[in-house]
This record gives sequence, C-alpha cells and structure tokens, in this order.
Amino acid sequence: MSDPLSASLAATLHAARLERDLSASALAERSGVSRAMIGKIERGEAQPTAVLLGRLSGALGMTLSELVARAEGGDRRLVRAADQPRWTDPASGYRRRAISPTTGGPLELVEVELPPGAEIPFPAETYTFRHQQIWVLDGHLRFREGEIEHELDAGDCLQLGPPAPCAFINPTDEVCRYLVAHTRRS
Repeated sequence: MSDPLSASLAATLHAARLERDLSASALAERSGVSRAMIGKIERGEAQPTAVLLGRLSGALGMTLSELVARAEGGDRRLVRAADQPRWTDPASGYRRRAISPTTGGPLELVEVELPPGAEIPFPAETYTFRHQQIWVLDGHLRFREGEIEHELDAGDCLQLGPPAPCAFINPTDEVCRYLVAHTRRS
C-alpha cells in the first residue's frame, strides 16, 4: 500500500471483523463484497474504494467515518484541521475529511468533496443505525434515496428518511462540497 492510512485501514478492518467474531466468508455474505477481495484488502494487496468500505463498514455496524477514525487512532476531544483524517477514493477521486474528534461518539461530522461526474452508491445497511443530514456547502449534489432523487444546491440541507440504498451524484463539471452529520439512532 502506498500510504500509511491505507495500511492502517487494512489492519483496522481486519481487527473489526475479528472483534465481531466474523469469518471473512460471513463478512462477505453480510456485505456483498467477495471473500477474496476482503482478504486482499486486509492483507494490503488492494486499496478499497469508498463503495467497498461503505459496504464493509455497514456490515460491521460502523460508519465509514468510524472506520477511518479508528484507522487514524483517533480518540481525542480536539483534533486540529491539519490532523483531521483525510481519505481519497482511488476509483472516483471522492475525498472525505473526518471532522469530528472522537470515534464512536453520538455525532460525527464529515466533509466530502465529490468530483465532477462522480457517483458513490451506498447500500441501505450503511444507514440502518444512523440518523443523517446532508448540508451542501458548494456546488450541486444529486442525492438518490431509494427511488427518490433530491437536487440540492449550496445551503440546502436534507434529512434522510428510513434506510434505503443511496447514491451521492455530482452531475456537474464543478466539484461539489458537502457536510454529512451522522447520529446514532436509538
């Protein structure tokens, strides 16, 4: 793996699977990601995309933010902007920055930059135990929530409904930047 965060993500994913007493086969069945790919990711032989990490983290009962924060060793109350974990999806160029300082806390804030033309789908399981809102900071975002498509512009804020397959889509030729706020559902 080319960067320390990718190597740490591989180890964190493996540890999270073992903590839940899941075999690679069981995680594959829950996530829809092949056992072979899970093995490659955990051994650091493949750099996972946002879609794969979303499926895997959802199947493990975590958010993608929790997974990234654990990989960064984050357990602080204050995290300076320069120290906030950043990750770029190798397939789409989607960039995310975990703003919240603690892992597993009741609120998580994530800033995302979605490149022009990118589409990042996530399965419904990603949202099962989460309440989520999306606030568009710059640009235009098309958000597909099940069968519904929401067209969001700078300043618009959307509260997600019940868990459904979702996709973040940037249909424009400009970068779209948005904030995602997650809380755990009770």
